[in-house]
Amino acid sequence: QLVAGVAHEINTPVGVAITAATHLQDLSSEGNAKIAENRLTRADLVRWKDDVEEAARLISSSLTRAGALIASFKQVSVDQASGQRRRFQLRAFLGEVQTTMLASIKRSRHQLDIQCPKDIEMDSFPGPLFQVLTNLINNALVHAFADQQEGRILVVAAVQNGLLELTISDDGRGMDAETARRAFDPFFTTRRGSGGSGLGLHVVHNLLTQLLAGEITLKTAPNLGAAFIIRMPLQTPEQVEICPIPTADAQFAGASKPS
Repeated sequence: QLVAGVAHEINTPVGVAITAATHLQDLSSEGNAKIAENRLTRADLVRWKDDVEEAARLISSSLTRAGALIASFKQVSVDQASGQRRRFQLRAFLGEVQTTMLASIKRSRHQLDIQCPKDIEMDSFPGPLFQVLTNLINNALVHAFADQQEGRILVVAAVQNGLLELTISDDGRGMDAETARRAFDPFFTTRRGSGGSGLGLHVVHNLLTQLLAGEITLKTAPNLGAAFIIRMPLQTPEQVEICPIPTADAQFAGASKPS
């Protein structure tokens, strides 16, 4: 499914780039012929200039889009993002996440609050966990809030039954049951054509289950916000049993706004 999705998503911008490049080649041949025959008029030159600029713009934008899709696809591989394992204080780590997201939060006019006890120590992979959290926060910024709405994203950390429980919630528009059921599927996005690749939550799931030995569930409902709940060991085991993508039953079960 993932390979088919990659082929389908990349086919469009690459196809546009090929078409534009072929057109550019034809324009070049036509212009060279007119120059050789000394019949290139000023009007021909103006039209030729406009056509070349448009073809170049299409090639550039299409290949930029294809490059962004390939970069997102590379993130799906856990091996590319395993990083170094070390011990770290969760509260300071979450502070780094908040600092990194500060510019995006300011541009959006939303609020990001983080609540974490100061005595939680992890023995895990901070790089992939950082990617998980920034993906989830960015997902809320892009999808949760209607235009002009000012919202709140809340990250709460706690230790429950020997496991770290991280809840990333928002008070935005929420999701209907069908959207929530497909939220972790590769290439599923509600912002098709607006820059979304549909890989962000799929990457989150892969990192959590394949590297961090955790799980993620989603609680949401229309107009009641969304809450992504992460449970993972404080000390990541040496060997991780890969979990399947959450099913509809495990993925969402009602929602509540951040308190």
